[in-house]
Amino acid sequence: MLFAVRGEVLFPVLFLHSGFAMSTRVQFKEAAIQSRLVTPQQLREAMMGVVRNVGRSMTVEEISDRDLAATLVETGRITSYQADQLLAGHTRLKLGAYIITDWIGQGGMGQVFKAVHEMLGRECAVKVLPLQKSTDEAVSNFRREIRTQAQLDHPNLVRAFDAGEDAGVHFLVVEFVPGTDLRRLVRSRGHLDIQQAANVIKQAAEGLAHAHSHGLIHRDIKPGNILVTPDGVAKLSDLGLAGYIHDADDPRAGKIVGTADYLSPEQIKTPHQITRASDIYSLGCTLYYAVTGKVPYPGGTPKSKARRHMEETPWHPRRFNEEVSDEFVDLIGDMMEKDPSLRIQSAQEIADRLAPWASDNSPLMAELLQRSRWHAAPLPRRAGEQDTDPGSEIAELAMTEIGGTSETYGSGSSEFSGKTPSGSTSSPPPPPFSQSLVSRYRNAGHVASPDPVFSLNMLIIAGAACLVIGLIAGFLIGKSI
Repeated sequence: MLFAVRGEVLFPVLFLHSGFAMSTRVQFKEAAIQSRLVTPQQLREAMMGVVRNVGRSMTVEEISDRDLAATLVETGRITSYQADQLLAGHTRLKLGAYIITDWIGQGGMGQVFKAVHEMLGRECAVKVLPLQKSTDEAVSNFRREIRTQAQLDHPNLVRAFDAGEDAGVHFLVVEFVPGTDLRRLVRSRGHLDIQQAANVIKQAAEGLAHAHSHGLIHRDIKPGNILVTPDGVAKLSDLGLAGYIHDADDPRAGKIVGTADYLSPEQIKTPHQITRASDIYSLGCTLYYAVTGKVPYPGGTPKSKARRHMEETPWHPRRFNEEVSDEFVDLIGDMMEKDPSLRIQSAQEIADRLAPWASDNSPLMAELLQRSRWHAAPLPRRAGEQDTDPGSEIAELAMTEIGGTSETYGSGSSEFSGKTPSGSTSSPPPPPFSQSLVSRYRNAGHVASPDPVFSLNMLIIAGAACLVIGLIAGFLIGKSI
């Protein structure tokens, strides 16, 4: 019988881009029952609703799957995402006690789904390690992330609720944060104003200070890992790469991990000796991005970005945002010093220095924070412009990609390949600049006005060129007549 509840069948779980898949295709009505998202009675009521909408008698076979799915969505029985999955014949939409309701996105170690606890009714986000990536090392790293996040409880950190394993699938349950991340927010509306940027980064710094107080280094701070709600609350997320200071058992110790646009110089040169100051640098790059809408070193490859972090000075922030004051530029510069010893030494100090600009906690525009179920198409860029390099989103940068040879820095366990900038294979050289970043900003001249004499000369030359072109054109037209 069509509406009979069949015995539960265990299908192999394959985590794909759009969710869970099963080995054989079933019709929507059967899939809806097998998923246990709707009861036979609820399905009958939905079919009657389709008939009422059509306004004529219909047989069961005449009711289309899509019309039935639309009715179930309209009545709140299932979500649009669940309807899409059931229409594709996918019936497994549960992980442990959690019912998957939507797909949020792809993280560094797996996919992230929106879910609701079957008994408590609490919304949450479920981070899943796909079966095809469940190697022993990946599972070990995933469990490490679970244990790390479970120890932290702060209003500006994404809280962990639960973790488990279902049919060999490992998952972590964290709080669901409505809104978007800082990267998407800036890409959708342009750079933030000073107050909003200060407010978001101040909160992220307070969450980071809490993690640091527990001996943790985040190692992958970037705009994509700062979630922002419509009312302006910011939460630091994705502790998948976090590690304890001086933890010899950390499988990533001595390796370059993070995102190329936000790597600190010491993460590149001496990844086995990074400290909390490395997170300070990455947060400084993130603050730079928030107020300018640009990464510090746009374009190029991960290799070139890494070298520029070690050797170059970013464009003055006021080049992209005239509202940035000297005091605010000094703060960004103090966070992005090449030499860790010259950098701000604590996340709490960052929060304290940002407080005067962040005193007004006004909400961000809610309409710009509504997240689609699907990733939006990337915005068109001008030639040579680039945001976070797609190839640098990996958790661990290949040594040969950055260094280009098989030699290593110093005698440590670093897997960063390549020679020092000076060509020597000895210990890393000192910072290439003896002058502080703040001083270099003040002396860089990136925001200096054009030379008035030069501009006048260019205007005269351009006018003369136009006059000559006009005379030639007039002569040719008169000759043709």
